[in-house]
Amino acid sequence: MALPTLFLHSNPSQNAILAFSFLVVVITWVACMIKKSGMATLPLPPGPLGLPIVGNLPFLEPDLHRYFAKLAKTYGPIMKLRLGTKLCIVLNSPSVVKEVLKDQDTTFANHDAVAGVEIITYGGNDIVWSPYGAQWRMLRKVCVHDFLNNTNLAAGQAFRRTEVCRTINRLYAKSGTPINVGAYITQTIFSTMTSTLWGGTLNGEEGTTTAAKFQKVLEDIVDLLGKPNISDLFPIIAPLDVQGKRRKMKKLMSFFDQIFTTILDQRIEINKAAEGGAKETKDFLDILLQLHNGSDPKIQLTMSHVKALLLDLAVGGTETTSTTTEWAMSEMLMKPETIKKAQEELDSVVGKDNILLESHLPQLPYIEGVAREALRLHPGLALLIPHVPSVPATVAGYHIPKGARVFINVWAIQRDPSFWENPNEFMPERWFSTSNGKLDIKGSDFRFFPFGSGRRSCAGLNLAERMLTIILASFFHSFEWSLPEGTKLDLEEKFGLVIKRRNPLVAIPTPRLSKPELYAA
Repeated sequence: MALPTLFLHSNPSQNAILAFSFLVVVITWVACMIKKSGMATLPLPPGPLGLPIVGNLPFLEPDLHRYFAKLAKTYGPIMKLRLGTKLCIVLNSPSVVKEVLKDQDTTFANHDAVAGVEIITYGGNDIVWSPYGAQWRMLRKVCVHDFLNNTNLAAGQAFRRTEVCRTINRLYAKSGTPINVGAYITQTIFSTMTSTLWGGTLNGEEGTTTAAKFQKVLEDIVDLLGKPNISDLFPIIAPLDVQGKRRKMKKLMSFFDQIFTTILDQRIEINKAAEGGAKETKDFLDILLQLHNGSDPKIQLTMSHVKALLLDLAVGGTETTSTTTEWAMSEMLMKPETIKKAQEELDSVVGKDNILLESHLPQLPYIEGVAREALRLHPGLALLIPHVPSVPATVAGYHIPKGARVFINVWAIQRDPSFWENPNEFMPERWFSTSNGKLDIKGSDFRFFPFGSGRRSCAGLNLAERMLTIILASFFHSFEWSLPEGTKLDLEEKFGLVIKRRNPLVAIPTPRLSKPELYAA
């Protein structure tokens, strides 16, 4: 993300555009400095010195979450950096985060949108990036109260069980051979999410092919969102789309829109054919179409809202959960004693003669500890999605200007030795202690908030925790796992919007249940 990388182009015409853009930025920066010199405010937070115009950009290190944590040792729990013309504030302690996400939650309720977001949200009609206000409250209600409520989560057990059983069957067929564990996890969660969202609308060979393309484009969108973009750091040149991020996003979204249009057209035809019959709502798409057709006069849902919400949940429900699950398995393979404890618990509760069901999960506290420890060490979004104050604010005695980009380093807080014993060690047992055992995933305690907190916390956190836990339990109940001969497991990271393993986890499954029929899909 260093400045030379951002400006590296081999195309002369692009270099000319960059040179012109840079001149515009210089003039704008000088004007801003002159204007600010006469303004009297509270001091900004401390932070490292930067250079004129580019600020701290040349000094950034690739893994921002680790870099920010290192700087915090010098500059404290709240600090500033200038990245281009953008003022960034980084929060590294629970007390400061509480001021932002609880005490001043409304002020910081907006997310700082990056280039291309307006394209993937159908013009800002989704729940993640939509500005806080009446539309966002409507969309949040649709997701949380109309879809992700306890009744629908319970009803979705059938979808989750079907997809997990299919994966166990596929793994059984690969017994004794090395497999890309993350690929199987991602496919399981993706299939579960799409089944939950729009059921079996796309079936047969065509549906399988489309699903594979859909999953690949999903991953490309997440990767593109996480890449640095000069337009985000120098907003005045955003219309030039110097790095082509918006053009790439439009290309990816054209594929998505074709899929969504096909799904919607087919479902509308199915619903028309079923008019007058007793058709029960089975998936999110049915709920959205009912609301679109005016089943609730208080909710004005357009087709753009419908498509944006489907994409939100497909992306959010797949990428972060699958990544955390892969990290959990990696950590357990690094500490085989955790696998032994998990399997002893599974054998005691479920046994080797039975199939694991979701109803067993409340009786598996060690598995729950594994899941929460993975969420502590490897939160899906290490810096969450940056917040932005809608008005000037004061945090920890410092001035935070309107429009500043606020990073919340949940990764660093959840590894802070001030709050966690042996913070970098994978210890599921820590969740049985009196203090840690009271922490939940809902963000009420700012020592542990892997899904964020406040108004903009993750709407699907309950579903995500269920998927993480049921996959871990099923994989270790059904199989022993070992590394290929001659390989060594590492925990190296690849920084992005979602922090993934740098190298895929490859392991060998060996059946451990008593009867082959227990592996049937």
